[in-house]
Formats: sequence, structure tokens, C-alpha cells
Amino acid sequence: MRRREVLTALGGLGLTLLLPVRTMASHGSIEKLELSADEWRERLTEAQFRILRKEGTEPAGSSDLLDEKREGTYVCAGCGLALFDSSTKFDSGTGWPSFYDAIDGHIGTKRDFKLILPRTEYHCARCGGHQGHVFEDGPEPTGLRYCNNGLALKFEPA
Repeated sequence: MRRREVLTALGGLGLTLLLPVRTMASHGSIEKLELSADEWRERLTEAQFRILRKEGTEPAGSSDLLDEKREGTYVCAGCGLALFDSSTKFDSGTGWPSFYDAIDGHIGTKRDFKLILPRTEYHCARCGGHQGHVFEDGPEPTGLRYCNNGLALKFEPA
């Protein structure tokens, strides 16, 4: 039985597998950016601050990045760290920009119980800015879906 079939079967039973949780400490080669709340407010829009610093979510279908098709890099809107290559972007049908892989070592993860059932939240390894949640229902080759808030990203064309 393939991994996706197992996950689908477990989901039908109301069970979920959780991705391993990595701490910020696992990203030793990236220099951390720590700013005060006031400094973040000067740097970000109100909506970006709510998402990146308060772990908020933007409405589905609201991101201009959904229609972005050019080659390039998606970077953290808070600090500019490259998080995703455009070659890993796909249309998940969820209403949020989605990627099947992240740039190695550039994100951290933690458990999130805000919706009662555990999820895996991911954030920028440099500034700790909340990006979204990662799920195990994405396309090959990873089977992952990094479901990202568009306001937490900026696109840099190649």
C-alpha cells in the first residue's frame, strides 16, 4: 500500500499522521532576525503582522500569488529568506499558494492545536514568521502540501 493510500485510509478513520516537528535550533546556519513588536509593525502591513507575528490566516482565494506562474523564488515577507522555488508550486485547489517542497533548512515546524486536531505549522527559519501549515496530501515526489498565506510571501522573479 502506498503512503498516500495509507494516509487516505487513516483519514477515513478519523486518524492523522503528524509530520516530525523540527525546532528553530535545527537551522544553525541561518542567522536569526529578532525584532520588537513595534519594529515588526513598522516593517509589515497590519495584515502581514497578524499573519506572520500572530499566526493568523488570510481568506482563501485572496492572494495575488495564486495566479503567479513565472519562474522565481518565494521569500518570507518579513525578512526576505528564500522559502520556496517556483518549480515546486502547484494548484492545490485550496485557495492558498501551495508548494510540494521547501528550500532545505529554511523553515521550522511545530505542532498546532488551534483547531483541536493537531496540525503541523511551519515558519521562517530566520525570523520565525508564521507561513502556514503542511499536510501529507500533496503531489509526488514528496507527497507534501505546504499551504501558505500569500501575504506571508513575496515573489522574486528569476
